[in-house]
Amino acid sequence: MVSETVTHSPEQTLATGRQLASEFHPPCLVILEGELGSGKTTLAKGIVAGLGAAREEAVSSPTFTLVHEYGNATKVYHVDLYRIEDAGDLATLGLEEIMNEKAVVLVEWGERFAKILPVPDFHIKLEHLGLEDRRITVQAAKSASSRPVAALE
Repeated sequence: MVSETVTHSPEQTLATGRQLASEFHPPCLVILEGELGSGKTTLAKGIVAGLGAAREEAVSSPTFTLVHEYGNATKVYHVDLYRIEDAGDLATLGLEEIMNEKAVVLVEWGERFAKILPVPDFHIKLEHLGLEDRRITVQAAKSASSRPVAALE
């Protein structure tokens, strides 16, 4: 199951994240892939807000802290593996415990550790197309849902 959309502003990328959130039911692992500046954190802000875990403006990039936790009723972990060098560093983050919780786990740069991480429920690739345009491709694992990913507008 694959869905693709192009957004033309950060606001549209946020809205796409809010829309995608309805597809993510804990426990759920979501890999956010894309080069620097492709909109991963902007999309994550929309997802976190769409899940009701925090307001968009409360969500920030976990580049230096590596893991941010949001929400109570619906728990969301936002993880950034950009600065993680190897499997040993990865093991110190406590991801195994996080992924065993009833939570939505958003992992930026998770493709770098695809052989170590569990198979994600959703893999989202963001591509910078120029100026503020982004292509967002969502691929759901067959086991993630018995229904197709909602059509993105």
